[in-house]
Amino acid sequence: MNMCRLPSGETLQVGLWHLVASKIRTAPHINAAAVNGILPAPSTQVVNLLLHPILQPKSVEFFVPCTSSPSQITNICSFLVLLPPKSTSPTSMLLLEIIGKMMTYIGHFINDYFIKYGIDDDDDNQQQTTNSTTPPLLLVHGFGASIAHWRRNFVALAQNHTVYAIDLLGFGASDKPVGFEYTMEVWAQLILDFLEEIVQRPTILIGNSVGSLACVIATADSTQSLVRGLVLLNCAGGMNNKAIVDDWRIKLLFPLLWLVDFLLKQRWVASFIFERVKQRENLRNILLSVYGNKESVDDELVQIIKEPADGEGALDAFVSIVTGPPGPNPVQLMPRITVPVLVLWGDEDPFTPLNGPVGKYFSFLPSELPNISLGVLEGVGHCPHDDRPESVHEKLLPWLANLPAL
Repeated sequence: MNMCRLPSGETLQVGLWHLVASKIRTAPHINAAAVNGILPAPSTQVVNLLLHPILQPKSVEFFVPCTSSPSQITNICSFLVLLPPKSTSPTSMLLLEIIGKMMTYIGHFINDYFIKYGIDDDDDNQQQTTNSTTPPLLLVHGFGASIAHWRRNFVALAQNHTVYAIDLLGFGASDKPVGFEYTMEVWAQLILDFLEEIVQRPTILIGNSVGSLACVIATADSTQSLVRGLVLLNCAGGMNNKAIVDDWRIKLLFPLLWLVDFLLKQRWVASFIFERVKQRENLRNILLSVYGNKESVDDELVQIIKEPADGEGALDAFVSIVTGPPGPNPVQLMPRITVPVLVLWGDEDPFTPLNGPVGKYFSFLPSELPNISLGVLEGVGHCPHDDRPESVHEKLLPWLANLPAL
């Protein structure tokens, strides 16, 4: 896509970018005053732009499409972020191209990001893009999360790979249709269709929690031409706890789980519970209970979870997911997967503990299947990529670099 740089006088301070991004999310018409109308007017289906941890320099320059084409019509906004030099050259700066888009899937809007690196020299004569020989990555978040939950991973992953990230239907800025029946199979098919129609290259799927399970289902159902590899971060055993039938702790709670399902199907009860769960302090306490590194539970993380929960259809999505069928069990699926698999597991995960049935199963797999590698992350909870991202990158990046050629 051809891009044109804003005049140097339009360089914005990072703090102002936060303000602009916030105003764009809540009042699209304000962006014209904020950046002199040069940025394209965003849709009311606005992407969650909580990406500021990657904005390290003192200023940010916006880039916008020089020309429009049918493929760009769904773009919410496109911009490049100047980052600190990757090399010792004082004249080169990294370019992180981030394109937020909306695609249509079974009649509903799906939010996705396309991210890649290049190098921008002062003379603007050259721009080197991500090596086309490395496989692209698709990031798939977990329950209640969104694209922004990968905030601490974009830069590390995008240096050598083109990175895509997606909000699953029912989460983030994607649609949350009222009355829709959410299933693991729907999310898995969304991933496969995204690979086939958007990425169009063999891709490495990286998922967390239920996002991991959706990636497992997609990989088990796909062909070699779609999925190049699989990375599972604390993979869930199902869409909800009803899948973990072999855990004595769940067996004891099973009558209570069915009671909760019954109560949640009463609209006023579900609304009462959901409104309290998504209160800021309650969300913070829940996050603190599932993160090993408590310092990672910051105000931004709370907002990442809370903002989509305040949107239309969020309550219906919550009820459908919690009370719906758990979906396929990874125990039946993993033996069908032949691509390289990296399993990373936080040892302080209270949701899917390493000593629980799902954790034990994945811990056992490398001894049975040669394509699977396991890394246990100490002091890490249910969301390793955001909890202690450096621990994830330490194991993930070498694994990506050493993948055998196709």
